[in-house]
Amino acid sequence: MATTVQTAQRTVDVPEVADPSKVAPKDARELSKLFFDQLAVLEEGTPEFQYARNTLIEMNMSLVRYAAARFRSRGPEEREDIVQVGMIGLIKAIDRFEVSREVEFTSFAVPYIVGEIKRFFRDTSWAVHVPRRLQEARVQLARANEELRSRLGRTPTTKELSELMSLPEEEVVEARLASNGYNSASLDAAISGSEDGEAALADFIGDEDAALELVEDFHALAPMIAELDERDRKIIHWRFVEELTQAQIGERLGVSQMHVSRLITRLLGRLREGMLGTV
Repeated sequence: MATTVQTAQRTVDVPEVADPSKVAPKDARELSKLFFDQLAVLEEGTPEFQYARNTLIEMNMSLVRYAAARFRSRGPEEREDIVQVGMIGLIKAIDRFEVSREVEFTSFAVPYIVGEIKRFFRDTSWAVHVPRRLQEARVQLARANEELRSRLGRTPTTKELSELMSLPEEEVVEARLASNGYNSASLDAAISGSEDGEAALADFIGDEDAALELVEDFHALAPMIAELDERDRKIIHWRFVEELTQAQIGERLGVSQMHVSRLITRLLGRLREGMLGTV
């Protein structure tokens, strides 16, 4: 059954499709040609134009599912997003397609759909910034993995992947690590299996220990202190290990507090110069 529409240019027969979404892909290809012929002469904004356009969208949803299948490694939730984004690409293709180009609509639409999906991944998917070189290597790795799995019947080794990809093994490992940039988790996320049942991811992440910065200084300082004479080593030990006052150190040495102050200043200056000389 068809509806006849009189336009300023000519009379157009608009086919009526009961359920466009259930039209087989082969039939959709032929019907699409008729609907594109109608869009070329129907006035934009009219009910007939909207019907033809909407029917084209529903009939060609199989193209979106076909393109989305390339990204089947994604989770179920993300696959739904992929289809939604692919629909945007399909609509753009329908609005920009010209029958006069004499190109099959499927050949014209699929690049639009795939391009929209890839743009979605580029703009939203990477939870952590990853260099474009590694993003591209990750895609290559996924393809190589799939090919070798089907060929070998097992998970391929890094060496086998590097040979197929013509990349050094180090770059294959980097590409694997780059894949982790797609996913992130909140530090407040609960960890199952903990004894108290309330542990969060942040509880298992180490914190920076400021005291560790002193380790290198201690290693550099030790031989310098070893070169001091016995009295100077005692002064350093009394002042900074036993934390005696200058007056108490003076009593042990039999000298004045002022003299102890000058000795400590001289010793610290000597050690400081030695430390700076090792930088």
